Amino acid sequence: MGALRGFKDFIMRGNVIDLAIAVAIGLAFVAVVNAFGTAIINPLIAVIFGGGSVGATFEIRGVVFDIGLLLTAILVFVATAAILYFLVVVPLSAWRTRARSDPAEETPETDVELLKQIRDLLRAQNGPA
Repeated sequence: MGALRGFKDFIMRGNVIDLAIAVAIGLAFVAVVNAFGTAIINPLIAVIFGGGSVGATFEIRGVVFDIGLLLTAILVFVATAAILYFLVVVPLSAWRTRARSDPAEETPETDVELLKQIRDLLRAQNGPA
């Protein structure tokens, strides 16, 4: 029973739940990006390069080379990276920088500084030695 309790504690941690949510959102985002590639990028490649429904295909000795598929994958990757960078990384970095430079947070004093303050308070209470 101890192993099951440990597993339940592991699953109920915030990090695991956050990870599950992130994976679900990531899968939905992949579907949107794939639809963008199919609906927008593939036809653009076909218009620009010609050759088939995907575009940029050519044939040598009966073998079809689909350069359009590669171009679509590259463009979708670049679009995904740019969207994630500008919508996730940049705001998160700005938030972290703002949180670090928060003047309300004071750095904790060292033991030596605290002892000096105690000494000075005792001297002030007892008078000069």
